[in-house]
This record gives sequence, C-alpha cells and structure tokens, in this order.
Amino acid sequence: MSLRQYLTSRVFFLQLLAAAAIIAIIGYLFMHWLTFTTDHGHEIAVPNLSKLTEEQVEQKLDELDLDYVLLDSVDYRSEFPKYSVVEQDPLPGTKVKVGRKIYIKINASGFSSVKIPDLIEKTYREAVPTLKALGLELGTITYIPNLGKDMVLEMRLKGRNLKVGDRVLKASKIDLVLGDGKASYVDESQSDSTATAPAETPNDEQ
Repeated sequence: MSLRQYLTSRVFFLQLLAAAAIIAIIGYLFMHWLTFTTDHGHEIAVPNLSKLTEEQVEQKLDELDLDYVLLDSVDYRSEFPKYSVVEQDPLPGTKVKVGRKIYIKINASGFSSVKIPDLIEKTYREAVPTLKALGLELGTITYIPNLGKDMVLEMRLKGRNLKVGDRVLKASKIDLVLGDGKASYVDESQSDSTATAPAETPNDEQ
C-alpha cells in the first residue's frame, strides 16, 4: 500500500481519532492534576474578627492573603467596642481559598434615640412587646390603686415621668406604673355622713 493510499485509508483515520482521543484524555487529566495540586493545602481558616477595628481587620487579613468588604454598621451593642466588628461571614474557622473576601458589619458609635410610644391606658401585655420592638427594655413594675388592673398609668425613666413623644436612647429601661385593679369608688353620701359624724358627738354627750 502506497503512502497516499494509507493516508486516505480507513485505518489511518481510525488511528488518528484514537490518537486525538488519547491526547484529549491526557490533557484533561493533566489539568485536573494541576488544579488539585495547586489548590491542595492552600485553604486558610478564617480568623475571628469579633471586636476588632476595621484597621485591625485589614492588617490581620492581609497577613493571610484574604480580603474584606464592609457591608454596613449595625445598631449599637454595648458588649462590643465602638466601630468594632459585630458580625462576619464566613464565620471563624471556615476554610477558604486565598483571596477570599470576608464580609463584616461594624458596631455603631452609640445608641440611637427613639420616641416614647403612647402606652397610657394600654395593658401590660400590649406595652411590653411595643417597648421591645423599639429596642427598649422593661424596667421596674410598680402597682398603685386603680380600677384598671395591669393598665399602664405612667411611664418613667430613672424616676422621671415620660410623656408620649419624648426621645430616649435605645436599650433604656422604661419603668411602668400599673393599676392593681383593687381601687373602688366611694359613695358621696357615705363621705358626707363621715364628714358630719364628728359634729354630732357633742349632742349625744348632752
């Protein structure tokens, strides 16, 4: 068989296809091996960034070849320093690749203020969820004589009476004065007779 006949034969084309398939398989396996060996052993454990300032975060992540993105500030939390990390994603200890971005949220500089809602003549059960929804805390509960049992009669902050619309800092403890449900109205006739009773005493003595 001449070279020209061989190059145009079916055998040659089958061998050519087989060689191409082998080369493709070897190339795939090589790339897969290269990717595996390059990434293997290069995962980094995300450090705990809690309570660190943004500058400290940047320095710490630079040392680990990681990056960060500041998402937002959150409402002030007293257990964290001002402008320090409150939340992070991924969480500490998570294994990530080099260059991964860590998303952080920073603590605000202080409590924001909220308006005191109208709780007067609301029940205790209605008042508590309203306070908590505004970021306020329930303080001391005091009862005074009043027909409205567990009805809010006064709102106080550190002994000062609060009015609806007054502004206080979030996390403030609001004291509530409630009715005990035990008060009763006194008959006017009874009060009149009680008032005149002492005046009749001298007549009896005569």
